[in-house]
Amino acid sequence: MIPKIRRGSRTRGLLAYLFGPGKNEEHTDAHLVGSWDGFAPDPSRDPNPDADPNATLSRLAAALDLRVKQAGVRAPAEHVWHCSVRTAPGDRTLSDQEWNGIAQRILHAVNIAPKDDPDGCRWVAVRHADDHIHILATMVRGDLRRPRMHFDKKQAQAECRAVEEEMGLRRLHAGDGTAPKNPTSAERFKAERTGRPEAPRETLREAVRQALAGAATEAEFFTRLHEAGLRVEMRNAPSGDALGYNVALPGDRNRDNEPIWFAGSTLAPDLSLPKIRRRLADGTIDQTIPSATSSGRPDWSPPARERRNATAVAEHAAILLDSDDDQAAAQLVGIGELLDAVAQTSPAATRAELGAAARAFERATRSHVRAERADTRAIRSAARGIIHAGRALGRGEDGGTTAMLLSTMVLVALAAARWHSARGHSQQAAASRRAAGHLRAAYRQAAATPMQALSDQGRVLPAAERSAHEATIRAALPKDVLPADNLPTTDALAATLAQAEQAGHDPKALLQQAIDMRELNTAEDVTDVLVWRLRRLAQLPAHPGERTRRPKAATGQTKTAANRTSTRTAPPSDPRNRPPRR
Repeated sequence: MIPKIRRGSRTRGLLAYLFGPGKNEEHTDAHLVGSWDGFAPDPSRDPNPDADPNATLSRLAAALDLRVKQAGVRAPAEHVWHCSVRTAPGDRTLSDQEWNGIAQRILHAVNIAPKDDPDGCRWVAVRHADDHIHILATMVRGDLRRPRMHFDKKQAQAECRAVEEEMGLRRLHAGDGTAPKNPTSAERFKAERTGRPEAPRETLREAVRQALAGAATEAEFFTRLHEAGLRVEMRNAPSGDALGYNVALPGDRNRDNEPIWFAGSTLAPDLSLPKIRRRLADGTIDQTIPSATSSGRPDWSPPARERRNATAVAEHAAILLDSDDDQAAAQLVGIGELLDAVAQTSPAATRAELGAAARAFERATRSHVRAERADTRAIRSAARGIIHAGRALGRGEDGGTTAMLLSTMVLVALAAARWHSARGHSQQAAASRRAAGHLRAAYRQAAATPMQALSDQGRVLPAAERSAHEATIRAALPKDVLPADNLPTTDALAATLAQAEQAGHDPKALLQQAIDMRELNTAEDVTDVLVWRLRRLAQLPAHPGERTRRPKAATGQTKTAANRTSTRTAPPSDPRNRPPRR
């Protein structure tokens, strides 16, 4: 149940809209379901068949405004309190009597018309659709004082949560005041009229967020905004220093043919210029772009190389979130930037799902928890590297490393959901879980070809070699993670262990290192997760069709898991400065 509160100054104008046909003829059977005394005139159901509905509407407006006129100059300029209350899709249709009770509960909760208070404000509740009502109240009491209202939006939300529980309606997630502002009805109607898929506010929010992903400086951020085709207007102090910025979509104009500007702070709380500056300062990153050979593997394309680097950084972020420390709040912002970067540069097959994941996770990046020692350099550098590496192909090593990164990002999103749930952030936790769902869908698309190829390779391994690797898997994995009867699903994992052994690694030690990196209970497919961890740790090609080469520094002895763990459990501040894995 969603309450939406506004204020205004035209009682009759609002009544005319509520009892009228609506902007798109969507209003049907408009009528009162409740009023301050139960006897307010109803323009649509006057017992006198000869009554003029407009005259009845005027009488209703005059009755509601009576105390406003009596208060004179003491009345508030915006004396109309308007609250629309809507049930969630799938909820049962409520009766007029139930809606009347809900209206009275909300008015009591916000102190406009407290129960058993004869001097409460005058109000009416209008219903013109099955799923919602509109409550209109005039904010002058019978004693001609203003009602004492504090945090009416928060109080109305809390009462709606109680109504949902008591009436068996779908329970929505309570907010904490950090969500971005939704488009107004006028913005949505205009978008429909002009053929836009969404309101300009939503388009601009996503464009600004993507421009910020991995940006190293304020100048680079604004350059990206211009390159994205947005109109940008700076707000400067008399000294010439920039105080803020406004953005507008080309062609989006008002009735005076002027651009419709949106300040960054009105798009989302964390997109104001001061907060962007704070983010850039907390996550100062290397502005140089890595060369093709900086990872130690010159045969990997830049998109593949940067996705490998980002996977290691994402694993570290998940570990920090699992530690349940408030300092991990800074990682959520970086994860959001990394998702934006991947969505912008992903292959066409996964672009839609990754864009949806980034939009969903955007809500999870904000809460009232603040990290005192915010350091997001590593994860913002990873996002920057992906942006500058360009768009990845949906095949070969690019496609394989995309699947590798997405496999890890699913677990990161679930770790974010647990982190938020532990702090009572229900909206952010739900957003993280939605993002994980979209990431899983994108992963399935990206991983289908390489995982099938690996499974085929595992099935044709010599019987003795296959049996040895299956024994290794059976001994290493806890029974509750992978029961014995699931062993036929380990073809790809067995193939990866065989390739790691061929490249000079100890399969048992390497598998144990992959298992110990972090928990596996939230993984939808444990073997998939381990395959990608192993291929990254052993520096195996992400796509099985690529060549497998021995480590450059091979000396006839295999590194121990302890030695490898000491250099890989926590990424350095900038993943592109990481020394080549030997």
